[in-house]
Amino acid sequence: MTRRIKSFSAILSSVILTLLGLSIVTFLIGRVMPVDPVIAAVGDNAPEAVVTRVRAEMGLDQPLPVQFLHYLSQLLHGDLGMSVLTKNPVAQDIARFFPATFELATAALILAAIIGIPLGVWAAVRQGTMTDQAIRVVCLAGHSIPVFMLSLISLLVFYSALGIAPGPGRQDIIYDGMITPVTGLLSVDTLLAGDLGAFWDALAHMAQPVCILAYFSMAYIARMTRAFMIDALKGEFVITARAKGLSLSRVIWGHAFPTVAVQLVTVLALTYAGLLEGAVVTETVFSWPGIGQYLTNSLMNGDMNPVIGTTLLIGIIYVGLNLVADLFYRLLDPRVR
Repeated sequence: MTRRIKSFSAILSSVILTLLGLSIVTFLIGRVMPVDPVIAAVGDNAPEAVVTRVRAEMGLDQPLPVQFLHYLSQLLHGDLGMSVLTKNPVAQDIARFFPATFELATAALILAAIIGIPLGVWAAVRQGTMTDQAIRVVCLAGHSIPVFMLSLISLLVFYSALGIAPGPGRQDIIYDGMITPVTGLLSVDTLLAGDLGAFWDALAHMAQPVCILAYFSMAYIARMTRAFMIDALKGEFVITARAKGLSLSRVIWGHAFPTVAVQLVTVLALTYAGLLEGAVVTETVFSWPGIGQYLTNSLMNGDMNPVIGTTLLIGIIYVGLNLVADLFYRLLDPRVR
């Protein structure tokens, strides 16, 4: 019991220190960037008196330690400042844009895991064969071809040439404003509203960006699964299971894969974090109103509060998913308890 308390205290201390370091980094980003937040707020042609007054109101005339303490106090109260571009609180904007990214990333991860894990296992079992080589080529292509190129090709072929897929955006204009946001997840909200037409339209718009992100993520998941499984299949417990005459499927899924699953938890967590941070290129190409597009627009317009706020959110996502992965790792592997 004492050992578990010490372990929990160590994890908690690590998380607190990481978040503190993250807050320092995001604070410094806002101070070292060559964009003056005051000029971004009042404009280039504002009188000097107005610039001075706004700088004082924003607390930017104070020493850096004082500014950091004020910044930390704002964070603890959930205040990420105001967006110059949208004229809304950054926290409110993030709450509005993040569900779109969450929906896209979750669907992409589920699809990538469903395809990538069996492919990786199959490649490991058939190591050195044509099947293994073919899977490795597919995965290599997923990592090598730029995402923006895949996105543009997808739009060119399925939307422009064949006309079998909807265009960019999250929904057709005929459904715009018809669905009352409840969860922010359009596929869920359309079902809650009982509008099947809007539901299928939402899924159709998700199909292309989800498949592209899933392909990119699947390539990484399959490669890591293959590497883990090759090592697992060389284990003495697998050799013993085969010597006992157990079927190949039972040896693979009953003995080798459970040991791989522990390692895959971390792989899936990091992949999910990468998707949740905002697939900037994919969201931009498909005009997907998610956190990635929000970050890009803010950065292009010198709107630093959203840039800092989304950077902080991305860091928290990575810390949180790493913590979840670590907890699952301890649950699945008794050796690290």
